[in-house]
Amino acid sequence: MRILVVEDDAGIAAGLRTNLQQRGYAVDVCDGVASAWGALRAERFDAVLLDLGLADGDGGDLLRRLRLSPAPGGAASAQVLPDPSTPVLIVTARDQVHQRIAGLDQGADDYLAKPFDMDELDARLRALLRRAAGRASPTIRYGDIEMDPAARTVHQGGKLVEMSPREFSVLLVLLEARGRVLSRQQIEERLYSWDAAIESNAVEVHIHHLRRKLGSACIQTMRGVGYFMPQEAAA
Repeated sequence: MRILVVEDDAGIAAGLRTNLQQRGYAVDVCDGVASAWGALRAERFDAVLLDLGLADGDGGDLLRRLRLSPAPGGAASAQVLPDPSTPVLIVTARDQVHQRIAGLDQGADDYLAKPFDMDELDARLRALLRRAAGRASPTIRYGDIEMDPAARTVHQGGKLVEMSPREFSVLLVLLEARGRVLSRQQIEERLYSWDAAIESNAVEVHIHHLRRKLGSACIQTMRGVGYFMPQEAAA
């Protein structure tokens, strides 16, 4: 899952990037309103961590602008950005009750005051992503596969399936999008930050490994288009 951190304190931004990457997220960082708006127009993010007191403006203005953006639709939905439904978690030193209320009323999905515990931030972020995907359960079930995003574990038929962090991320992306075909580029955009080095066949390699571990029918290919997991798992 790909996260945009909007934070102008270089030390805090670096700490968030490192901690979130260690927890399996792809992370990009912007230090102001202008650069964050440019990023949201150019890329798709699964969630935004937004500071309010930014050097070139107020994060609340960016949030309002995002929420007022036209919703993507039709065949071009994968390219039309920014997406006004992108989950936003405000992370700020403004901790007064009226400030939290204002942030939520501006369109934030959640609000966390600094200083904060990284475990709590991660839990809130998982909850945002779960709601955005339309899931009530903290685990994802697909046939005999059970995935736990919090523990980053996968079981099949009750047995633990060992997989690399990147394999886990590819499987999560495909499970969240089951029934829809994702191109290699769309998968890469969900897994890699701007500065990540991507080998040309990385997605194909990860999918090959997942098929070997979970069964060849688990992930299917639509030739010339991309990969998908059927809406319902094969019996």
